[in-house]
Amino acid sequence: MVAKIKSGKSLKGALNYNENKVKQGKATLIHAPGFLKDPANMNFYDKLHRLSDLAARNERSKTNTVHISLNFPSGEKLPTERLQQISDDYMQGIGFGDQPYLVYRHTDVGHPHIHIVSTNIKASGERISLHYLGQNQSEKARKAIELKYSLAKAQEQPRQKTDKLKAVKIDYGQAETKRQLTNVINQVIREYKFTSIPEFNAVLQGYHVLADTGARDSRMNAKGGLLYWLTGEQGDKRGVPIKASSIYGQPTLKNLKERFRLNEALRKPLKPGLIQVIDQALKQATAKEFQLALQKQHVEVLFRQNADGRIYGVTFIDHQHKAVFNGSDLGKAYSKTTQPSQPPMVYPETNSDSLIDILFQPEQQDLTGLNKIKKKKRKRQNL
Repeated sequence: MVAKIKSGKSLKGALNYNENKVKQGKATLIHAPGFLKDPANMNFYDKLHRLSDLAARNERSKTNTVHISLNFPSGEKLPTERLQQISDDYMQGIGFGDQPYLVYRHTDVGHPHIHIVSTNIKASGERISLHYLGQNQSEKARKAIELKYSLAKAQEQPRQKTDKLKAVKIDYGQAETKRQLTNVINQVIREYKFTSIPEFNAVLQGYHVLADTGARDSRMNAKGGLLYWLTGEQGDKRGVPIKASSIYGQPTLKNLKERFRLNEALRKPLKPGLIQVIDQALKQATAKEFQLALQKQHVEVLFRQNADGRIYGVTFIDHQHKAVFNGSDLGKAYSKTTQPSQPPMVYPETNSDSLIDILFQPEQQDLTGLNKIKKKKRKRQNL
C-alpha cells in the first residue's frame, strides 16, 4: 500500500475533485464516519458544511484541508467493506480517528485506490499538526495495515513505469483543458522534488505546461504573480493563461516557495545515488550515448540554452526517485562554469573541466576529461 498526503486550504476544492469523479462515473462515496447522514443520503453541501464548520473554529490556521490517497497494486482484490476498515485503521493511525472524513473509491486508473477528504481542525479548534505526518505516523500506519490485512508491502511492489507521470500531454483546445492542466500541475507538485521554478518547469514541459513568473521588469514578477500556460511542441505559449490562485491546491509562487524549502531536504539523500548513475553513464563515448545510458536508468538530461542557442547549463530529472537537480547542485564538474553572456572559457590544464564542455567536444573524442576530474577529487579526499 502506498499513501500520499496532500494538505491545503480549500475544502471545497478537495471535495469538488472527488464529487466530479463521482459525476463522471469514476468514483463512489463508500464511507463517511463522523457525518450525521448515510453517504447515499448526503448532498454536496451536507459534506462541505460538516467539514467547513470545523475549519472555521480555527481561523488562524493557514491549512485546514487534508486530502489523502491510499493506493494498492493492480490485482489486489479489495471489497468495499475491507476498504472501509483500512481507511478507519489508517485515519486512526495518523491521529484523525475522531475527525469526520469522506472516503471515495476511485476507478479511473488501473490499480485500486481510495481518496480520503478531511480537516485537521478539531471540534475544540485545536489544530492537528501535519509536520512530518507522511514520514512518521503515515509510515507506521501503512506498515501496520499491510501486516493486519496481508497486503502487498510498498517496498515489495513491482515498480510502475517511472519514465513519465501517468498524466498525459495536454493539447490546446481539447475539452476540459483547465481540469487536465490542474491534474498535471498537482501531480508534478505531489510527486517530484524540485527547488525552483526552472526545475519545476523542467518536469512540466514534458506535459506541455509552463509556469510563468513574467519578465523580470514586469509588474507581475514584482508582485510575485504566477500564471500557467499550455505550450506547443517547441515550448511556445498557447491560448489564454490561467492564474495559479484559480487552480485547485493554489500552486501560487508563495506556496511553491514553501514547497521548495521542503524539497531541498527531501531530495538531499538522493543526490549521491544520482551522481553515481551519471558517473557510470559518462563511461560512454559520446554525448548521445551518455543520454541513452541515463534514460535506461530513468534519468532525463536537459540542456539549457539562452536566446542565442548557447548551452549554459544542464538539468537532471530522476524519474525513478522523482527528484530534479541542476548540474550545479551536484557539483562543479556536472555544471557549466561559464555564464550565458560570456564567451566559452578555455580551461587550462590545472583547471577542472565542466560536464557540458566535455560532452560537446567532437563526438569521436572520448570522455576521459571527467575521469581526470574524478582522479583529482579522489586525490583531494585522500589528503
